[in-house]
Amino acid sequence: MFESLSERLGGVFDRLRGRGALSESDVREAMREVRIALLEADVALPVVREFVEKATEQAVGQNVLRSVTPGQQVVKIVHDALVEMLGAEASDLQLEVTPPAIVMMVGLQGSGKTTTTAKIAKRLTEKDRKKVMMASLDVNRPAAQEQLATLGTQASVATLPIVAGQQPVDIARRALQAAKLQGYDVLILDTAGRLHVDQALMEEMKAVAAVSEPDEILLVVDALTGQDAVNVAKSFSDQVALTGVVLTRMDGDARGGAALSMRAVTGKPIKFVGTGEKLEGIELFQPSRVAGRILGMGDVVSLVEKAAETIKVEEAEALAARMAKGLFDMNDLRSQLNQMTRMGGLSGLAAMLPGVKQVKQAMASGAADDRVLVRMDAMIGSMTPKERGKPEIINAKRKIRIAKGSGTTVQDVNKLLKMHQQMSTVMKKMKKMGGLKGLAGLLGGGGGLGGMLGGGGPGGMPPMSGPGGGLPGLPGNTQGLPPGFENFLKKR
Repeated sequence: MFESLSERLGGVFDRLRGRGALSESDVREAMREVRIALLEADVALPVVREFVEKATEQAVGQNVLRSVTPGQQVVKIVHDALVEMLGAEASDLQLEVTPPAIVMMVGLQGSGKTTTTAKIAKRLTEKDRKKVMMASLDVNRPAAQEQLATLGTQASVATLPIVAGQQPVDIARRALQAAKLQGYDVLILDTAGRLHVDQALMEEMKAVAAVSEPDEILLVVDALTGQDAVNVAKSFSDQVALTGVVLTRMDGDARGGAALSMRAVTGKPIKFVGTGEKLEGIELFQPSRVAGRILGMGDVVSLVEKAAETIKVEEAEALAARMAKGLFDMNDLRSQLNQMTRMGGLSGLAAMLPGVKQVKQAMASGAADDRVLVRMDAMIGSMTPKERGKPEIINAKRKIRIAKGSGTTVQDVNKLLKMHQQMSTVMKKMKKMGGLKGLAGLLGGGGGLGGMLGGGGPGGMPPMSGPGGGLPGLPGNTQGLPPGFENFLKKR
């Protein structure tokens, strides 16, 4: 998400950072480019105007222009203005009420409302340990109630039994009674949508709201509709007492105008964003982290959280023990590649890591994508157990066999072996440097991420401030990737 805006703003600020001193005209010219970039990203004009005026006023202040690093100061001002525009603080669901807490989902048909209902229910069940029930009030769209029941089965969340012919208000009453009697913490009501905003839709929502008295009314909007998403949100906000917005398909929205405009236009916080089709594909909207991604600063906090969720403790501990001995074979490399896949692949990592330009450029040009990880795993899978344990025995004949078995080339196999050799060398050097304790302690003993990123540093994720924006303390690694990984991506 935000790829085109991030690239455009990155170019503007790279030029600012490259200058030792800035004049007022330099700053104003940069802000004009920021204005154009935001408009091209489909951000609402009034929002852009207010944003640029506020940021320019602060950026041309004498304290900024006379500072030692004026370029960095301007970037910080824009970052802070972005955070303020996006809502400053993350806004989770307010469920601290007498159970059951009622969450009402509204929106147009096709916005992903039913799937989002199941995603939120799954998140509440697994992360917040809530007992959740879902109920479909959509009697207009064919099989809408059956769809929610199917998603409930997949997410292991209870759904209200379907009674044919029952109307939305009656379903809401029955759902509320069932949730109270059966001791549910949260009841999520998935209301009907329409192809456009109409009075019938609004009246039905008001009637359901009057019966259920929801604690949260969430508007689900498709981010890919761009400026129209903002218009829809404003229409609903004027009619219904919304408490928040959920933007779906944010992973496919390269511009991000809807997200940047939504809070300013509606006054309602963006609570969640949909980031994929799977039921796990939903994230709490974090304004400061999103601003960091847009300005190319990465989102290391989200990366660490995702790693903590996906790292398998047994695997991490076993790898940490081997690394402490300076050991690192193909099985270990495969474990790290699988970890990268679980964390969202190259695209997911590139979005959260600052300074990983090699991967971002390769993926933007189509030269590399997440299939790289699949090919690497296939090559390791084509090796015999002995070859995986002792890669040094792989000769020319074996390389040909591995390449044929994995549908790759001998050149690919050579690159993989070279990458493994470089990573293995780093592990041995780390052992000699006495830095493995910090490496293995990453994320509370999660050596998995440490090996994947080639990072070290006692007590957790190191600062992303080494040469070239990568991880400090490691020889030959300047891009925050496993040593040799960027070479593997070349000429693909």
